[in-house]
Amino acid sequence: MNTEQFLLRESTRRQLFADAGLCLGSIGLANLLSENSLMAADRSTNPLAIQPTHFAPKAKRVIYMFMAGGPSQLELFDFKKKLQEMSGQVIPQSYVENKRFAFLKKDAKLLGTQRVFKKHGDSGVEMSELLPNLSTVADDIAVIRSMKTEVFNHGPAKLFMNTGFQRFGRPSMGAWVTYGIGSESENLPGFVVLHSGPRGPRGGTPLWGSGFLPTTYQGVPFLNGADPILNLSTPQGITKETQGDFIDTVNDLNAARLKQVGDPEIATRIATYEMAYRMQSSAPELMDLSGESKDTLDLYGIDPAKPTFGRNCLLARRLVEKGCRFVQLYHTDWDHHGNPGTNLGKPLDDRCGEVDRPMTALIKDLKQRDMLKDTLVIWGGEFGRTPQGEPRDIIGRDHHIEAYSMWLAGGGIKGGTTVGETDDLGYYSVEDKVHVHDLQATILHLLGLDHTKLTYRFKGRDFRLTDVGGEVVDKLLA
Repeated sequence: MNTEQFLLRESTRRQLFADAGLCLGSIGLANLLSENSLMAADRSTNPLAIQPTHFAPKAKRVIYMFMAGGPSQLELFDFKKKLQEMSGQVIPQSYVENKRFAFLKKDAKLLGTQRVFKKHGDSGVEMSELLPNLSTVADDIAVIRSMKTEVFNHGPAKLFMNTGFQRFGRPSMGAWVTYGIGSESENLPGFVVLHSGPRGPRGGTPLWGSGFLPTTYQGVPFLNGADPILNLSTPQGITKETQGDFIDTVNDLNAARLKQVGDPEIATRIATYEMAYRMQSSAPELMDLSGESKDTLDLYGIDPAKPTFGRNCLLARRLVEKGCRFVQLYHTDWDHHGNPGTNLGKPLDDRCGEVDRPMTALIKDLKQRDMLKDTLVIWGGEFGRTPQGEPRDIIGRDHHIEAYSMWLAGGGIKGGTTVGETDDLGYYSVEDKVHVHDLQATILHLLGLDHTKLTYRFKGRDFRLTDVGGEVVDKLLA
């Protein structure tokens, strides 16, 4: 649709509202998106309108639990008998020749784990005692033991995992997904971000930003509280009628500017004003957990008044129920260098204790609501940890990019599966290596998108999430 058509439709709908004695702000864009409306929206007037996929999707939505800091796969999912036997010995030179580490010296000694591992479920997926609840849904998850990234410092590695590139400026995965297929929610953003832990993740807002895509596709952070978005509530002394008049006037100005310059970002701005108006009621309703049953709250193990990772897991379920396309949960302090508060002892116990029950509850809750089959759930961090110990105040582990673990469930994933293997020391992936771009390609594939065709032209080049790489990991697919 060109600018003239857009403005003609704007004029037509405004006249209809005027004839009915209603202002645009009080109606909201939801009425315009009705399936029975003669003015059905497309991307030029609703940037989040549902788009056709390249092929039939297995997943309709994504919940991505990002453990910021780099969880230790050697304490959670990848037990190595040989590493236990050689613990305390200097790692063979052949492993570390020409390798760079964030902090570790090449003569660091190997470090076995003190955690007990067992096989679980009919499938025999192996995991440690730190995840007793997750072990009960072992047959629903697929563990990747052979993840591989290219960046060994936190900020750039988080960018690489989320945007496919280690520097600022690229769209995040959630932005690519909502750009590619739109959103089913009329009253909430298509891409929502929730935080828990003592601080935000290193890398900040570019991790969920839209890069060079229109800004409507960026993630919207929700705060824990009755007012989840800053400045969303109507100021005192402003009535609905006054606010509706204001939105009408701003949209008139934006429409005039759109006609003048033809910038699609202006159409995005018009839609954003409408979304913000609708969210004044929909967002607080979302955050109010008073309607959830005691059994559900007990399943997640949460006090609904306290901001926790568990509360965010329940909010994620509520968001996808309401049509949000991509929900990302950041939980911080998964660094394990060996400092007080970030080591392989009690701090790791605490981090696992914060996420184990609620992330398991999320899988069970989605499953009992018949939503797990088309909701893709992802868990993991930006990299893993070294088989060598890092001597600080307490022995810990340094950043490791050659091999680490993640898990996925639902949305077309083959549950009860373990993909990939590492060598005897857990240093290198030696079977079914899964590069970050391979994982990204697989996520898009499950959503019905060919990662090589989901592109956006910017400065004369067609960009994509997977840059110039990526292969779908068929062994993960049901």
